Amino acid sequence: MDTNTLTPQEGTLLSDRNTHVTMEVPDQPSCAAVNDVLSRIGDKWSVRVVMSLAQGPRRFNELRREIASISQRMLTRTLRGLERDGLVHREVTPTVPPRVDYSLTPLGSSLTGPVARLGYWAMDNILAIEAARRDFDANCDED
Repeated sequence: MDTNTLTPQEGTLLSDRNTHVTMEVPDQPSCAAVNDVLSRIGDKWSVRVVMSLAQGPRRFNELRREIASISQRMLTRTLRGLERDGLVHREVTPTVPPRVDYSLTPLGSSLTGPVARLGYWAMDNILAIEAARRDFDANCDED
């Protein structure tokens, strides 16, 4: 094969010099696995639940009151997903009626710093982002 020949592959030009682009790194998670994790921790409900639980354990209805716009179904789904991913611990106390408390696991607690920094970044930059959106939209209308 001629090493100077480039072959298109889904929009990426590959050659003998840059074929590493499509290779998996041994003992590293795949992009799909990373995307899966980022989609869980990056959705707005998960972020809000994690930040609420960062203040301490909460019962379901406490979380629902703190996150006023979330539906019961969405809160249930979000908590189950976070529990499945090892970020939230669900503890049932056998009383009548049963008491269920949610808290962050050590893994979930380790997420609060990066999430808080991202939130602060968003607050610090929201005016610049809104201005950029207005400029973009104005220029798109001219096209």
